[in-house]
Amino acid sequence: MSKLTHKNVHNYFKLNSFHLNADELRRVAYDYIKEGDSNEQAIGEFLLDWFDDKNYIEMKTSGTTGLPKLVRLEKQAMIQSALGTGDFFELEPGNKALLCLPVQFIAGKMMLVRAIILGLELDIVPPSTQPLALNTKVYDFVAMVPLQVQNSIEALKNVKKIIVGGAKMDTALEEKVLPLIKTEVYETYGMTETITHIAARKVGENVFTVLPNAKISQDDRGCLVINVATISDEPIVTNDLVEIIRENQFIFLGRIDNVVNSGGVKLIPEQIEAKLIGKINTRFFVTGVPDTALGEKLILVVEGEKQEFTPEFFDGLGKYEKPKEIVFVPKFKENKNGKLLRKPSLV
Repeated sequence: MSKLTHKNVHNYFKLNSFHLNADELRRVAYDYIKEGDSNEQAIGEFLLDWFDDKNYIEMKTSGTTGLPKLVRLEKQAMIQSALGTGDFFELEPGNKALLCLPVQFIAGKMMLVRAIILGLELDIVPPSTQPLALNTKVYDFVAMVPLQVQNSIEALKNVKKIIVGGAKMDTALEEKVLPLIKTEVYETYGMTETITHIAARKVGENVFTVLPNAKISQDDRGCLVINVATISDEPIVTNDLVEIIRENQFIFLGRIDNVVNSGGVKLIPEQIEAKLIGKINTRFFVTGVPDTALGEKLILVVEGEKQEFTPEFFDGLGKYEKPKEIVFVPKFKENKNGKLLRKPSLV
């Protein structure tokens, strides 16, 4: 069997119910660019980039591992990523998939690549916070961001497998999707540099399992280091604190950027927040602010109107985990994916 290239289109591939080969996809791309809305134009531009003679595409990173930058992603590596996802989630030719993410970002691009390479029947809807609002079709595979999942709980019964990325799923959202007996929900871990996800965690469990093409380790900070030979000769060093369970599994602890050093005690906000889930009925987070005595002091930031918290409220927290101050903010700031922006929300 000859090696798959970016010029290959699987015989089972469909776009919006139509079988299309590479030439036909190019014609669709031109139509999207000429007559489509901004999302369709982005799809058209990506399809033309995908089928051109270059062996790479260029795009900006999300800034997960540092400042946003322009990177080249090898098309062959994107194909290997698609095949790895297909194996991990047991996707088969003819499976029905939905693209409801913007194609300007890697997650949206990879839904197109997976469909073309794996032979999925892909439908496209405009990116929105409620992508399944008008849907009655049953899909085998859908990728969403947490905000889309939050607004689609009832409609998820029409999805067999859903992967969630772009921002971390909080415990409150997990509790809403756990009763969905017929829907398998996975939180994914990845970034632009790793060509979308390299690991996934089934909701209800706390361990991420790494896809077959990736290897993991830790640096001296305790942060995750990712090696994917098909993507980069150099390891990808993250700022994510993890506990490695075995060679292909890890637990995400929190972002090292968020760690609060209070009087020499290092506190991981995400671990403290997990203990408070279900006790506060609005969104919240904990963070550190400058303090003359401690260097940094831990504070609790709550969205919405002022509430009263008794000292007993924090009994489930460790001695150093109890916030020194409670701050109320009318509305938290978010990025386009609905990811909470901690520091900007305090300004």
